[in-house]
Amino acid sequence: MVRIAHATRLFERITRFGRVLPMMLVLAVVGCGAGAASGSVVAGLHPKPSATSHVIIVVMENKGDTDVIGKPTSPFVNALAKRWGLATQSFAVAHPSLPNYLALTSGSTHGIRSDCTGCTVSGPNIGDQLNAASVSWKAYLQGYPRAGTCRKGDSGLYAQRHNPFVYYRNNSALCRHLVGFPALKSDINHGTLPTFVWITPNTCNDTHDCGVRTGDTFLHSLVPALVRELGPHGYLILTWDEGNNNSHGGGHIATIVAGPNVRAGARSGAFVNHYGVLGTIERSLRLPLLGGARSSASGSLNSLFTQAPVLR
Repeated sequence: MVRIAHATRLFERITRFGRVLPMMLVLAVVGCGAGAASGSVVAGLHPKPSATSHVIIVVMENKGDTDVIGKPTSPFVNALAKRWGLATQSFAVAHPSLPNYLALTSGSTHGIRSDCTGCTVSGPNIGDQLNAASVSWKAYLQGYPRAGTCRKGDSGLYAQRHNPFVYYRNNSALCRHLVGFPALKSDINHGTLPTFVWITPNTCNDTHDCGVRTGDTFLHSLVPALVRELGPHGYLILTWDEGNNNSHGGGHIATIVAGPNVRAGARSGAFVNHYGVLGTIERSLRLPLLGGARSSASGSLNSLFTQAPVLR
């Protein structure tokens, strides 16, 4: 309870009256096992609050709503949910991981039912949309071994199945936007984050291979700096790829939204799935809706905002 109270006070200082206030961030992340993130993700950075708005999505792994919300092992996540907006009826669309990542980026699972590494899919995706609209974006993938390339295969704690962008055919234009965490630290420090930010932690920090507390500590080390960078109308989505049952296809998960235009302490009990999350992002960037994002049955996160988010 002490840690939750401390984290809540932290966020109140960061976002009093919906405006970002200067803070010094000296935050550490504790990994588990060999190759896990040790030391800091963004420690020592002192960025100025961003004057431009950004959409940021962080995707965690394999935990249901009740694994994190209200649990003492995730004090930071619960402080985040208490301060900002929580979609209490958020669901993944499938099992295992890969089809959910495809759903979040293209509005379809493309019939994929496994974590295949040699498979590819066709069809438009949000990366293609952003490129066509000349909207800046990057996918920051922790441990990605070759930035700016279409690198296939796992590497250490980096898992290909958690990187949807390498699965789309004719994807060289997408792969130029794929980078590792050193680029994330640099872009935060220099105020050069793109308009759309995708973040995939490694398989320990995303709680796939390590516990909820490890993921919570990782998020504590990263999210405050990201919140500072949201700008006047930006927002951050923290979600999980799949839950621990088959409810609505992929299980009940936690989805949290933070940002200056998010209603303080908001709760939405309306159904939303990964297609609805994609639709929320596409609408805010004035992009056409893809696949399942076009269906009103997929829901949205808009009710958590004081007004429908629009960045451009």
